[in-house]
Amino acid sequence: MITVTEALDRLFALAAPLGTETVPLLQAAGRVLAADQVALRDQPPFAASAMDGYAVIEAASGDVLQVIGESAAGHRFDGAVGSGQAVRIFTGAPVPSGAERVVIQEEVQRDGDVITIGDGLDSGTHIRPAGNDFPAGHRVSAGQVLGPNDIALLASMNKADILVARQPKVALISTGDELVMPGETPGPDQIIASNTMGLHALLTELGALPRLLPIARDTTASLTTVLDLVEDADLVITIGGASVGDHDLVAQVAGELGMEQAFHKVAMRPGKPLMSGRLREAMMIGLPGNPVSAMVCGHVFVAPVIRAMLGLGAFPAPRKSAPLCHDIDVNGPREHYMRARLDNNGLTVFNRQDSSLLSVLGAANALAVRPAYDPARQIGDVLEYLPI
Repeated sequence: MITVTEALDRLFALAAPLGTETVPLLQAAGRVLAADQVALRDQPPFAASAMDGYAVIEAASGDVLQVIGESAAGHRFDGAVGSGQAVRIFTGAPVPSGAERVVIQEEVQRDGDVITIGDGLDSGTHIRPAGNDFPAGHRVSAGQVLGPNDIALLASMNKADILVARQPKVALISTGDELVMPGETPGPDQIIASNTMGLHALLTELGALPRLLPIARDTTASLTTVLDLVEDADLVITIGGASVGDHDLVAQVAGELGMEQAFHKVAMRPGKPLMSGRLREAMMIGLPGNPVSAMVCGHVFVAPVIRAMLGLGAFPAPRKSAPLCHDIDVNGPREHYMRARLDNNGLTVFNRQDSSLLSVLGAANALAVRPAYDPARQIGDVLEYLPI
């Protein structure tokens, strides 16, 4: 068996960024920015009023000024402000030439085209200088996932089309005679194909484009037929059938179809069988069939592979640390990813860790990571975990 780190290294050797595509800004949320975006002008491109009021050269309490025009957002005052003059101005409007400050309207009494400055005059200019938000040349750097705030910023930079990393197309294949899809009526010896649904959700969250293929039954013909449907996938993920039992046919059939195979047994719990290689033009990963094993391997192996394909770097899933809320026993010879709950007090590791228990996984928000042969831990000991 190889370690989790060695397995990841072998997977990263098969995973490569997939290139780029240009999408409209409205479709860029959640995508990975593939090229720096540079502002070509200041924002705002002119000195703008921060308040509704009057643009003046200077003002003091009791001053009487003549209103000579108006500046509104999108409609500037074309003249200049002189001594003893004022221009009615609104928030966001360009400040007229000559004006040094804006007197807010609450500090002014107006009678026709004459204003009188009141006694509550403050010292603020209430003017946002040109480039106050960002100057020309401001850069949004590539290699980040674009969120709503980034989209708003890129819009203000007048970016209508964005170069992003291409999303990995992932074919998901569940295997086994015992499986039916959610909503179908299972036979007396059948269960629901839950792994595929969870992995589909994980892949979507990661920014991939997953596609469910039909369940492959435990025959060479069925598995061959389903693998022939892979088409243009960048990554093929099979769930189940990756071990060495009589009904575990994935490695055999994929090999017959020309897969350049690297078959690994990984020293981890839950999940030990991990098959990886390249099938035609696609990378392939074979995951174990136990529900929790498949989902844990999704977090530990599939998620970093998808990030690598998106150009976000070839790195293991990031870990954090937290204190234990209770004692735990010594760990065995395999690295153990234990379902746990993180709260303000620390990590609580669940007692039931059987790899078939999705209810325990559903209650977890962390995987506590135990190194091989990790000694018994006491309450307050700090343990690494993966957020899930």
